[in-house]
Amino acid sequence: MSAAGLRHATERMRRAGLPDLAVEVFARYYAQLEEGRTGLIPEDTIDPVLDVTDIAEVEVSPEQQREALAHTVLIKLNGGLGTSMGMDRAKSLLPVRDGLSFLDIIAGQIRHTRTTSGVDLPLLLMDSFRTRDDSLAALAAYPDLAHDGLPLDFVQHREPKLLVDSLEPVDWPADPALEWCPPGHGDIYVALLTTGLLDALIDRGYRYANTSNADNLGAAPDGRIAGWFAASGAPYAPEVCRRTPADRKGGHLGRRKADGRMILRDTAQTPADDMRWFTDEHRHPYFHTNNLWFDLVALRDALAARGGVPGLPLIRNRKHVDPTAPSSPEVYQIECALGAVVELFDDPAPVLVERARFLPVKTTDDLLLLRSDAYDLGADFRLRLVPERACLVRLDPRHYRRIADFDARFPAGVPSVRRADRLTVDGDWTFGAGVVATGDVHLPDPGTPHTVPDGTDLARYAAALDAGSAAGGEMSDR
Repeated sequence: MSAAGLRHATERMRRAGLPDLAVEVFARYYAQLEEGRTGLIPEDTIDPVLDVTDIAEVEVSPEQQREALAHTVLIKLNGGLGTSMGMDRAKSLLPVRDGLSFLDIIAGQIRHTRTTSGVDLPLLLMDSFRTRDDSLAALAAYPDLAHDGLPLDFVQHREPKLLVDSLEPVDWPADPALEWCPPGHGDIYVALLTTGLLDALIDRGYRYANTSNADNLGAAPDGRIAGWFAASGAPYAPEVCRRTPADRKGGHLGRRKADGRMILRDTAQTPADDMRWFTDEHRHPYFHTNNLWFDLVALRDALAARGGVPGLPLIRNRKHVDPTAPSSPEVYQIECALGAVVELFDDPAPVLVERARFLPVKTTDDLLLLRSDAYDLGADFRLRLVPERACLVRLDPRHYRRIADFDARFPAGVPSVRRADRLTVDGDWTFGAGVVATGDVHLPDPGTPHTVPDGTDLARYAAALDAGSAAGGEMSDR
């Protein structure tokens, strides 16, 4: 059964022009899938990683920073479509602040760094086959971003989605593009090889790469981290942040007991019975930001020693072929994680960074916060938190999960949350202009669509609703 499935899948990849190395990597993961491997990493097979370098305690001179940046390339992972928020194009095109998208702000960060450091820092997007055209069209507004002799992007590979019941590549005539999926961010290493970019960067004198997700605007170019990494001599350095009770989903580093190698464990790789340990911020005190630094020469050597095949751990994702249609067939997407490359190196050096370097937007809850007055966007295009702590936002996913629904319910902009600790919205509320939240605010589900009037003090409004409910009155749209 699966032997035929592998043949059909690899034939499909070759007809689509995928390079031999990408096909070989897929075939190896397919074999693991056929054997029934899940990629799970039980808690009793690893020890927590506690020894990290705190970048706040490191001194790096301006000269060291400039020298390191002069040999660094910034790579943004830009393959995501934002399907979890109902999008069908690159998430990085979503407006974040003042009409500026993720890509606009990234471009601003790069240009500001070039101006202030005197270094022509190159930007590379790793696009997917579904995000490339729109993203390059958006960056055309910044013709000075192009770096002489280097492209603005490269495209990660694609692979067939596999039917769960047969491991055959799925056919979906309604939208043939949905028959394919990217193989996860971990494909970057194979893509750098097959495009020739790894050799090209090294030949041009670049020694270091800093990678991060395009939806994480906190990961701006950083000369201090670059200078520390260059001086450390480490082949690889993942950025980590100190975990809090709010950080229950982020992956973390562990040390494998069997061979002492440092590894990355993500949520999808954790057995259900071990989730209590995965989410324990005391046992695993640091979470993995997916901001990585690696030595390009060390990476090339590590890949060469493996015939170009990184051999990163399998992540088996079970989804529907059409993410918007739960009735569509279930498929496996074979993926691997960017940070899993840690186990290829003998002496990786995790570095503890400030929380400001981790501002991902995975949900509309996150988007509300970045669009709000809790953050200021500086002239350097960096987002800075104004209050001491960010407000915890939870919006009813029935009404706010999709970006179109979210925008429709905040037609005049999101509320002020600069002085709020928590904002919880249950039910279907549309917000007027100038709405302000302070303290801990909970809007209950009114049962029918309601509107919060312009200029409303949400704390008082919610208290009045509670008082009316306690008195037995019905909630009114006022």
